[in-house]
Amino acid sequence: MPQSNSGQMNIFTLAQRGMSAQMVRMNAAASNLANAGSVAGSAEDAYRPLRPTFEAELDRASGLTGVRVTSVTPSDIEAIRRHDPDHPLADENGDVWEAPVDETGEMIEIMESARQYQNLVEALQTAKQLMLETMRSK
Repeated sequence: MPQSNSGQMNIFTLAQRGMSAQMVRMNAAASNLANAGSVAGSAEDAYRPLRPTFEAELDRASGLTGVRVTSVTPSDIEAIRRHDPDHPLADENGDVWEAPVDETGEMIEIMESARQYQNLVEALQTAKQLMLETMRSK
């Protein structure tokens, strides 16, 4: 875990971890959107939406809680079976399996993660400004 010279987590490392987590969240949703509508010849080969898993991390020295990404894994949502006998990937029954991506939900995920990222940037700018004003007042 990145820490300050004193060994404690500070606002800058805390924000950096949050920003990294939001980028993972946004990239997973973008990947899901990119694969929306993709089809495969079997349920096993169909694209499954990616879901990041996060874990809170407590820095006992500072009392601050950060976040880290523990994994990015495919969801267990079943692929959507569609009868399309003319599709080149259709099986012997004429079925293909479509990626179960909720495009609206993924767009919301991207907007929320972008907003959280923006909030963290603003918090960093505020902390920097306060530090500069404190140094000028001495």
